[in-house]
Amino acid sequence: MTVQTLRSGRARNDGPARRRGALRRTLTAALSTGRGRVGLGLMLLIIALAFIGPYLAPNDPTMFVGPPYAPPSHGLPLGTDDLGRDVLSRLLDGGWYLLLVAAAATAAAVAVGAMAGVIAAYRQGRAGGAIMRVTDVFLAFPQIVFVLLLVSVLGASTWLLIVAVAIVQAPQVARVVYGAAQDVCERDFVKAVALWGVPPRTVIRRQVMPSLTTPLAVEGGLRLGFSIILISGLNFLGFGVQPPNPSWGVMVNENLLGIRANMWGVIAPAIVLALLAVGTNMFADSLARAAFGAEQAEDFVAGSALGVGPS
Repeated sequence: MTVQTLRSGRARNDGPARRRGALRRTLTAALSTGRGRVGLGLMLLIIALAFIGPYLAPNDPTMFVGPPYAPPSHGLPLGTDDLGRDVLSRLLDGGWYLLLVAAAATAAAVAVGAMAGVIAAYRQGRAGGAIMRVTDVFLAFPQIVFVLLLVSVLGASTWLLIVAVAIVQAPQVARVVYGAAQDVCERDFVKAVALWGVPPRTVIRRQVMPSLTTPLAVEGGLRLGFSIILISGLNFLGFGVQPPNPSWGVMVNENLLGIRANMWGVIAPAIVLALLAVGTNMFADSLARAAFGAEQAEDFVAGSALGVGPS
């Protein structure tokens, strides 16, 4: 009997390590594909540009260096913008804010959504149903409309932008995690621990959540891509970064009228945003394919976009 108890305890202790090993294997499998390597390469390239770029900017991004919409020249490789500021310097200095806000909003959305989805799956009954009904209410609102409503009424501060984007992303995360957690909560090792009298919060933290590491990693990557697009759109509409501070979304809006005189004020930030969004989605898709297989990955990605859990 003692030997069996020791083996059972050793098996339980090996569980988290085994799950961490599964995540490492998923990452390795994703990076073994061309899609995964290209996606991660694009992500790292744009991240490096965003955080190293401000130190490489040849001019102050808020200072006037020439006439408005000046074409590219020897001293100004991308010309000037609508007010005569260096487009290259603004491009190099305009990405760190976007990435920090998108990462913070994504982390908050995944944390809140994952907790709500897991609690609903574990509790079931009226409590679980009530949580999922609340998520359904939030899912009924178009994301951009809900965020615009919040920032228009309460202001466009950075913290509110993070909260607003997290609020609209969390219900989709909750739906996806709820579908994945239902299977985990029905497994024997979770039910056995619950029967021993372990508090529900401990069961969720130590048994259920570690088993969802891979789906959460995939969902986090997909949510980050959506957050980047959403925040860029809000910046384009004038929420978040305020002039004269540079931001890629703001740059597109500022230079639309002069695109024929100097297209780089619009094209350069648009290309960077596109590469970042494509790279993030490619890497997240490669993680999904490595974790769930090609067919299930397509269902997972589509379900994530629609806020529907895996079947």
